[in-house]
Amino acid sequence: MPLRRRLGTVAIVGAALGVALVAGTGLASAKTTGYQPNPHGYTTFHDTRAGAAAVKPASNDLLYHGGFIQDHVAVYLVFWGKQWTGDRNGVQTYLTNFFKGLGQPADHWSTVTSQYTGKGGHPVFGTSVLKGVWVDNGANAPSQATAGQIGGEAQRGLTHFKATKGHNISMIVVSPHGVHPDGFGTPNHGWCAWHDSFNGLPFTNMPYVLDLGSSCGASSVRSRLDGFSIVAGHEYSEAVTDPMPASGWVDSRGAENADKCAWMHLHTISLATGTFAVQPTWSNKVHGCAG
Repeated sequence: MPLRRRLGTVAIVGAALGVALVAGTGLASAKTTGYQPNPHGYTTFHDTRAGAAAVKPASNDLLYHGGFIQDHVAVYLVFWGKQWTGDRNGVQTYLTNFFKGLGQPADHWSTVTSQYTGKGGHPVFGTSVLKGVWVDNGANAPSQATAGQIGGEAQRGLTHFKATKGHNISMIVVSPHGVHPDGFGTPNHGWCAWHDSFNGLPFTNMPYVLDLGSSCGASSVRSRLDGFSIVAGHEYSEAVTDPMPASGWVDSRGAENADKCAWMHLHTISLATGTFAVQPTWSNKVHGCAG
């Protein structure tokens, strides 16, 4: 049976990684008004049925639509709600280590995005993309948060980190086990995560994908936690090339770089912080999936 990792244990890990991991006091159920959600880059379910037809990427390249791309990526993880007080599956540690490793010299996966230029330049890597981690345990995360509430939590994360809002920010709101952010895991919601921008703040709705097992990538490569790095990595890479959907790099059918390679050629990458499961992303240079 897996060890139960409580906040104190994870805080020690976060400190060792040089990441600010703090218990928060924000109101997890606050509502946001004036936000019209336009979720983009949905990570749809993984078809694990025996004999399922192999998915092939659309061959058309990504097109630039005149907007920003993230030239210096700044990822912030917000673990939303008191429910994160118990994390027996080690999700906080896994995601923290994954994003801590991304951007460092051993990361040859993120650099596929460096070929894309736009307002702001082109993505530059060399140091960790992870700039902060916050466990917002001021209240329980809502059982069925709306897109507006998720955007509001991303905004509270921005305030907590005292970060400056802009195209380089990637605020990843990670919901706890057993809740259904924007309908995740309910009938007619066949997706694992999505990203959007809220009043100019790029953010990701990252549910507790282990709740849906193999449909969202669990044990698809090496461990039960595979889905967290595959799905969060999918949304992260899309936010790099299209932080304000869909004004960055999108193909003629509306697909972003990770959409075009979703659930294809799943594999592991070795980072300075560990080994993690990922999917490739689209490269215009090779006119196919890479990384």
